[in-house]
Amino acid sequence: MSDNTSDTIHDVVLIGGGIMSATLGAMMSRLEPDASIVLLERLDEIAGESSSAWNNAGTGHSGYAELNYMPDPTDGATAQDIAHRFRLSRRFWSSLAADDTMPEFLTPAPHMDIVFGERDVEYLRARVDTLRTSPTFSDMEFTEDPETIREWAPLLVEGRTHTGPMAASRHHAGTDVDFGALTRWLVDDIATRGTDVRLHHEVIRLHRCDDGLWVITGRDRASGQGFRLTSRFVFVGAGGYALELLQKARVDEVRGYAVFPVGAQFFRTDNPVVVARHDAKVYGQADVGAPPMSVPHLDVRVVDGTRSLMFGPYATFSTRLLRHGRLSDLFRTIRLRNAAVMVTAGLRNLALVRYLLGQLASSKNRKFAQLLRFYPGADPADWYLVQAGQRAQLIKPDEHGHGVLTFGTELVTSADGTIAGLLGASPGASIAPAVMVDLLTRCFPDRQDAWASMLGNLMPNRSHDAA
Repeated sequence: MSDNTSDTIHDVVLIGGGIMSATLGAMMSRLEPDASIVLLERLDEIAGESSSAWNNAGTGHSGYAELNYMPDPTDGATAQDIAHRFRLSRRFWSSLAADDTMPEFLTPAPHMDIVFGERDVEYLRARVDTLRTSPTFSDMEFTEDPETIREWAPLLVEGRTHTGPMAASRHHAGTDVDFGALTRWLVDDIATRGTDVRLHHEVIRLHRCDDGLWVITGRDRASGQGFRLTSRFVFVGAGGYALELLQKARVDEVRGYAVFPVGAQFFRTDNPVVVARHDAKVYGQADVGAPPMSVPHLDVRVVDGTRSLMFGPYATFSTRLLRHGRLSDLFRTIRLRNAAVMVTAGLRNLALVRYLLGQLASSKNRKFAQLLRFYPGADPADWYLVQAGQRAQLIKPDEHGHGVLTFGTELVTSADGTIAGLLGASPGASIAPAVMVDLLTRCFPDRQDAWASMLGNLMPNRSHDAA
């Protein structure tokens, strides 16, 4: 294998062609227009993994309907924080939208909840009452009237024979987001600004030299040729592969960290008659004992200008950490330091293990029965199963070295600020700009004064909005 090397010292190397690398690239190419930036993507396309439109549910996570962000209906702090950070995302995207080439990637779609039974009705009522005290959520609506729910989302009521208590909430400011289209546009944008975008480039090793520079080595998957780059700063936005690369880079901050891969399937319909009658993203409650990632939702999707509906998720399992990964992925992340962390996390999450086994054993008919709980009139002939992206849920050691399975998004930065990576999953893409500003603050503290004006233009009013 020949080696494609360069003596150039780059300022920034971005690993991974997803929304996170694209967002950081968009910021850096504006903050430091003369910087040498390289983006490396192992596939032959940008946004081919979790950022791809059909590898995620397209929810602009804003706290309006995600019940797992608010298990205690009297505590709206997490929902308000996510809402704030998604507003920052929209401001950032708006600041870039002056360029007429930006695609239509964001579509208004009310966010709703639907719940059944007295306990969940009381929960939803308390949740709405709590959130309405914040200006962000003051327009949220709540009803226990089936006819009102029918007006909001007819498919939820038509054909329903259940006569027990039910309730719904709705917020008109929700959105559906085509993160694939957004990511591809961002990468095209940074390429026109001088970023060197290299497809088929898989990073194999990261090594920090005595002079503080990072050496990135890998393989061009198209030609088989090796490559070697040198950079002052590295961002690992490689999705499920991020932990292994940070481990190889010997980043102390991920010692003991592990990942648990979970995939997902969704039912999808493109029947225009059905699609035309549902214009919302509707979330429900997860089954008792099920993990937060299993919260069911019936979503309108708008991808490449075409509307569809999808329902899920249904958990799948593979030892791959990317949809286009390898079966050996998970095993390559196992170290002496994290083996016990993984085992104890499994023992602490037996309900999750049982849930996954149940999901894997579920037939297509059994899965469709879950859709019927949301949409009683669904016709199996209209719906087909699609495989979504692969998620690497983060497992962290607690103070006793026992594993804690987490379900959020975590930014990891080295002590010297020369390398950073993103681990975890939802709300992920929705809050990418806020996460990247956090990265810039932590990794480039000496540049904050110089960047303040430009960051203010890119993301106006970055301090918390009135709560």
